[in-house]
Amino acid sequence: MAIQAKLMLEDGTLFVGSAFGAVKESVGEVVFNTGITGYQELLTDPSYCGQIVTMTYPLIGNYGIARDDFESVKPFVHGFVVRKYEDTPSNWRAHYTLDELLKQHGIPGISGIDTRMLTRKIRHHGTMKGVIAPADVSDRELSERLASAELMRDQVARVSTKSVFSAPGYKERIVVIDYGAKSGILRDLLARGCDVVVVPYDATADQIRRLHPDGILLSNGPGNPKDVPQAVHTITELLGEYPMFGICLGHQMLALACGADTAKLKFGHRGGNHPVKDLESGRCYITSQNHGYTVVEESIKGTKLKVTHINNNDHTIEGLRHTEYPVFSVQYHPEASPGPGDSGHLFDQFLDMIRQHRLTRPQPPRQSLMAARKKGELLYAQR
Repeated sequence: MAIQAKLMLEDGTLFVGSAFGAVKESVGEVVFNTGITGYQELLTDPSYCGQIVTMTYPLIGNYGIARDDFESVKPFVHGFVVRKYEDTPSNWRAHYTLDELLKQHGIPGISGIDTRMLTRKIRHHGTMKGVIAPADVSDRELSERLASAELMRDQVARVSTKSVFSAPGYKERIVVIDYGAKSGILRDLLARGCDVVVVPYDATADQIRRLHPDGILLSNGPGNPKDVPQAVHTITELLGEYPMFGICLGHQMLALACGADTAKLKFGHRGGNHPVKDLESGRCYITSQNHGYTVVEESIKGTKLKVTHINNNDHTIEGLRHTEYPVFSVQYHPEASPGPGDSGHLFDQFLDMIRQHRLTRPQPPRQSLMAARKKGELLYAQR
């Protein structure tokens, strides 16, 4: 007989369904994702740290869990909500089930609830706090815990690497500032031969300079960009010194560093089917997205930023370019994982920008990674 579980929202709405994964209590921000596939990638996307994720597609778990599809070393979500959980996957690549993954990492799941109703409620009222708990916890206890619970504000510190590590290549050296970087970003850079060095979110400008990068990539990550002021300060210091490419949270932080503002969206963009228009070419791209904040359009005035992309659904800003420096950013995920790879060319655009910058501005001799390691500037670690 299936164990029962509850999901309660902060407005008092209660859903009762079947438990899978870890049978425990967990509080988080309840959001929804519109992807048809890719549940493993989104579970292991650090950008979901602290959130209870609802899948709008009704059947989840049918292809199990494959080792090669992780986007980080472990999941960071606080809960998983589905209409129907399939506990017998059919996939030759699968190593184990979704239930086993969630149990291994202490993440509760709930199935058998009306996810369509839940999604409509979030779209109407906006994201809100929620709690998943075993069914024997009283409704009053859940309501009291939700009232006293505070949502995370230190997600970036939780998911970022704790020390510097490298993935050697033979072309341009890219320093990735890790605010919660997905493995897909590193794979795209390595596939292009880049010499990748990943640094913690709180690395200083001087520490980054000592690595002698050819370019800097500002990664995706969870939460509110204003909760990481030290990271914004570092970007401000480095602006104009190196070509930069911002993705998702990195895009928002770049905007803050340039004097623009950010704000929370009502229910965010999460899924692999969001249309984005390139304002220069007029072309529309279908993109993978996962964010709850956006750059405020009015705040761009008076800065040296230019809007390059907009969301075709709600016309929020999806891309920016600096008018003086070799710097650009996008709100969506060109590395996909999951989602369409329509925008992978942005990594090539970044490398072309770096090469052009080197032609117009001669660089000093670059210190080798081996020399840096001898000086103790590089330490190896896993997230």
